[in-house]
Amino acid sequence: MPHPDEIFRRLIEAREYDPYRVLGLHPDGAAWVVRVYRPGAERVSLVTAAGDLPMPRVHAAGIFAWRGDTMPERPWRVRCGDACAYDAYAFPPEAPAQDVYLFSEGRNFQSYRLLGAQPATRLGVTGVCFRVWAPGAERVSVVGDFNGWDGRRHPLATLGVSGIWELFVPELAPGALYKFELRARDGGAVFLRADPYARAAEQRPKTSSRVVAPSAHAWGDQAWLAARSGWDWLHAPINIYEMHPGSWMRHPDGRFYTYRELAERLVPYVVDHGFTHLEFMPLTEHPLDESWGYQTTGYFAPTSRFGTPDDLRALVDACHQAGIGVILDWVPGHFPEDDGALASFDGSALFEHADPRLGRHPDWGTRVFNYGRNEVRSFLLSSAYYWLAEFHFDGLRVDAVASMLYLDYSRRAGEWLPNHYGGRENLEAIAFLRELNVMVHAEFPGALTIAEESTAWPQVSRPTYVGGLGFSLKWNMGWMNDTLQYFHFDPVHRRYHHDLLTFGQLYAYSENFLLPLSHDEVVHGKGALPGKMPGDEWQRFANVRLLFAYQLATPGKKLNFMGNEFGQTREWRVSNELEWSLLKFGPHAGLQRMVADLNQLYRRLPALHELDAEPGGFAWIDCDDASRSVLSFVRTGRDGSQIVAVFNFTPVPRTQYRLGVPGTGRWQAIFNSDSRHYGGTDVGDLVVEAAPVRQGALPASIVVSLPPLGAVLFARPA
Repeated sequence: MPHPDEIFRRLIEAREYDPYRVLGLHPDGAAWVVRVYRPGAERVSLVTAAGDLPMPRVHAAGIFAWRGDTMPERPWRVRCGDACAYDAYAFPPEAPAQDVYLFSEGRNFQSYRLLGAQPATRLGVTGVCFRVWAPGAERVSVVGDFNGWDGRRHPLATLGVSGIWELFVPELAPGALYKFELRARDGGAVFLRADPYARAAEQRPKTSSRVVAPSAHAWGDQAWLAARSGWDWLHAPINIYEMHPGSWMRHPDGRFYTYRELAERLVPYVVDHGFTHLEFMPLTEHPLDESWGYQTTGYFAPTSRFGTPDDLRALVDACHQAGIGVILDWVPGHFPEDDGALASFDGSALFEHADPRLGRHPDWGTRVFNYGRNEVRSFLLSSAYYWLAEFHFDGLRVDAVASMLYLDYSRRAGEWLPNHYGGRENLEAIAFLRELNVMVHAEFPGALTIAEESTAWPQVSRPTYVGGLGFSLKWNMGWMNDTLQYFHFDPVHRRYHHDLLTFGQLYAYSENFLLPLSHDEVVHGKGALPGKMPGDEWQRFANVRLLFAYQLATPGKKLNFMGNEFGQTREWRVSNELEWSLLKFGPHAGLQRMVADLNQLYRRLPALHELDAEPGGFAWIDCDDASRSVLSFVRTGRDGSQIVAVFNFTPVPRTQYRLGVPGTGRWQAIFNSDSRHYGGTDVGDLVVEAAPVRQGALPASIVVSLPPLGAVLFARPA
């Protein structure tokens, strides 16, 4: 045991790793000693039932001690001037050993219950237990308004080799602001950090963490969750409305809508427009609006921009009770270098790699997680678990998966390190992603994991037991790029690029695909969807209607970014609401009506969604009519129902067009993107009779008029 003077010195210099060695209750021969550290205090006393007992100063820096023959009853209180409070060092650490062990092993999926600021009751006293993982720190303190942001007042104790530090602060209430003050073991620098496990944070530009009370929200979505657990999602309609809550709609004075206000306005809008799911761009706390949430600093904190954690729970609950699923955009691939957050958290490369060739992302100026470190895996897996368990999200869209899979992603030669086999694959990230997906599917039946993965990495959406990564769905970036490139061409040239529409069927069933028209396609100079289209205004909007019909009829689940549904004309701006005023103009209102009708049709007709991931759900009618830029195919449901889809990608109406169909009899047009109701010209046939005239591989055919830049869906009446 070090000499008391040495322990006093380390405590006073804010270097002591175990303040309980000097503070609190200690035997002293046959007597007992209680010590407290109160820098700047003049008089301190121990409060007992018999009255206040003086605590003489034993060190000039502010260490006071009481000595007596009888052990004081825990927990004792201390009076300092006019203030009387329980002594934090009357409460020894109580971290559950099994939880600490699992965290260190990388297998604690609920480490948010261990670490962070946990409201608790000890020895009959309410307060907050603070725990933080900082193995590179020489000393850690919790600071806040409650102690004048003085790092000398509440140093934490280290819990052995785990690297975890703990202190229970009695009588501290939810709502308190706090940070951790750390002294780096290497170099001795002292700095402040927000809590990596904080449940809430101050609004930007302030960055303090906030103690959060246990949730008081009374969930009403039990029926939804029960149904989700048995949901056959692969054969169900999934049509996602991707949105950014800060720029969907704003108050006239520019204020954000809160989570609860979004529940009142957004949820009915999504229901009315026939979407099945909402996908929120990252709601995890982040310092900069312009990052859109993709530079996360709070992996357990809903952003305070829109309200409290319970306000977010109310929004998710409202979605579920309205029949809408909710997906969270989640970012485990990188984190910002902002001072005061995860970067160099304890003065060392803790969450990231030390070598910048592994630990820094050159494109985004961010740090890359060290997926090979057990505690980092516990952190990230617990974050995923937290959003699904505590907020009832129905899935996670995992951002930038490609950047996680490849060690040389966006790096030149010499800027990356190969794995131990000499390859470019990030083996630790692959193992993490597999573990993530196994955990989600085992713990949250029916919840989706969706990969934004832009390369040809095999089996992204195949089970881990057959060698896959285990995601439910993968974004089909190839379909998106090819399709938008095709639509960019003037119709007179489209005949030369017909393969852009047909090539995707060569790989369409290699994964469970989702067809995205996301926020990434309407920013950074790419223009809004109408601006990508050639021709005059009528042709541009006809092209957008055609694009949406083509997306909906093509095998794969669907995603559209907010504003697409009514033809937003300017690029998306995070600082402004959508251009809702455009809805007073016919082309925009017509497009919005069409999207709503089309989405309802998609949900209602099994042929349009049941066999998205199976080749049996799709068959070409004619994929070779490049000279007229016409494409046609059949979609089939598990019940044998069929939809014939035909698309004319030129502004030239095609009259007397013979189209093969699966059988004779009456075929009815159930959708026409050229309807006058949507802003079109009403070219097309309502009902046609199929004759037993073979057309290509099909036994019957119909003769129809195809609308200009139009899509028509035909079905046989029930």
